[in-house]
Amino acid sequence: MKKLTLPLSKEQIKDLHAGDSVLLSGVILTARDCAHKRIFEHLDNATPLPFELKDAYIYYAGPCPAKPDKASGSCGPTTSARMDSFAPRLLNCGLGGIIGKGEMSENVREALKANTSLYFAAIGGAGALYGNAIKKSECIAFPELLSEAVHRLEVENFPVIVAYDCHGGSIY
Repeated sequence: MKKLTLPLSKEQIKDLHAGDSVLLSGVILTARDCAHKRIFEHLDNATPLPFELKDAYIYYAGPCPAKPDKASGSCGPTTSARMDSFAPRLLNCGLGGIIGKGEMSENVREALKANTSLYFAAIGGAGALYGNAIKKSECIAFPELLSEAVHRLEVENFPVIVAYDCHGGSIY
């Protein structure tokens, strides 16, 4: 098990291979379908985003409301294939990597290789585990989207597996 702090350097990314188990700490952003559509509107209109894409890691999830003594409620991954049409462009904009559940398209795998980026798989059904790894959560964009808004999460020991590495390797 490797313990890593985000963002990762290109050298760290090159050292990871499909199947590696990793505990991530640092900052990740959440974004699902609706948030991706809004991000693309900003990119298409050349208007600034309320957050930086470069070196960011997007988790395909929407955190549930937190209990009073927690930073977040359950926060399990959603199906990544739904973001297939968005991921290559965001990776080309400098996104460091993505986190989600299940296989993604060959176009995404090619964009990961071209940009020396990673796709981490999170475990479906383990939303409570992921919620407990979140130490701070803040809505930073598109609050009207509710659970699909972009949240900035500070995580500690967030368990993932390298699903697609920057060398073309895959756990699928």
